[in-house]
Amino acid sequence: MTGVADEERDGVALSSLDSPLGDGLGVPKRALVDHLDAVADRLVPLLAGRPLSIMRVRPGQAPFMQRNVAKGAPDWVRTVPVWAESAHREVHQVLCDDRRTLLWLANQRAVEFHVPFLPAGSREPTGLVLDLDPPDGADFSAVVAVARLARRALEEVGLAGAVKTSGSTGLHVVVPVHGSPVEDVAAATRALAERAARLDPAVATTAFLKEERAGRVFVDSTRSGTGTVVAAYSPRVRPGLPVSAPVDWADLDAVRPGDVTVASGAERLGDWAALLPAPQRLPADLVAEGHEIPVARVQAMHEGKRRKRAARAAGEG
Repeated sequence: MTGVADEERDGVALSSLDSPLGDGLGVPKRALVDHLDAVADRLVPLLAGRPLSIMRVRPGQAPFMQRNVAKGAPDWVRTVPVWAESAHREVHQVLCDDRRTLLWLANQRAVEFHVPFLPAGSREPTGLVLDLDPPDGADFSAVVAVARLARRALEEVGLAGAVKTSGSTGLHVVVPVHGSPVEDVAAATRALAERAARLDPAVATTAFLKEERAGRVFVDSTRSGTGTVVAAYSPRVRPGLPVSAPVDWADLDAVRPGDVTVASGAERLGDWAALLPAPQRLPADLVAEGHEIPVARVQAMHEGKRRKRAARAAGEG
């Protein structure tokens, strides 16, 4: 993996392709570029028109999340201004609408591609996600079991979803929707998470605080609405660069985290567009149910403050 192998694809100059991509990842930069190029026809439609958050790597540095477009970006790279609440300023996020932009991002060592369900300029999300996060050391079969609970919860209200690996240790159950504002989609996601957890509270929970999960799989509803989720086909910043891979429900028992990596070949990746059901309208009663459920992060914040007050009071007593 020594030396520099310069190359040009779609007018994009690619550099240092045979150098290590990043520390501890075990792959050259070429592996990332080749993977993203091989899935460009499937990945770009998932990214197009959506403000992009990317996780980049550099040898000798910790991975970092980037929302603002990199300095020196070509003038053909499209961006959209977005207010960043955490930074209290406007940033210009990339819109990856074509292969050329994807290759430019790959050359920037952009490994993870996180997208909102909300297209730029829209108030109506195109989907929601139940992000299934297992506790440390849990067997993957526990996550599969909770994915099936999520599917049952969807079926009970007349909805359908598709499933993909997160590229890490979990699964994403994604439901295409239309015709609802951000607040209603977020509410429906909370209701679906609660319904899934109630189907088997011994293995699933919506507890936001880790210490309250008691070894159960967390059904996270917080990535819908204005949140983001890693796109199908996106690699993850982990050794070997595992990929968020579409899975047919019938094949779920055979899936294991890390099975599919950038080295596996694009032919091992299913067709996410074919697995996704058509966009659906959210049932009004599901939305109403969700609006009665507190937002998990807000609830956890209040609980954290309550515990600190209690601890201080105990110390003063």
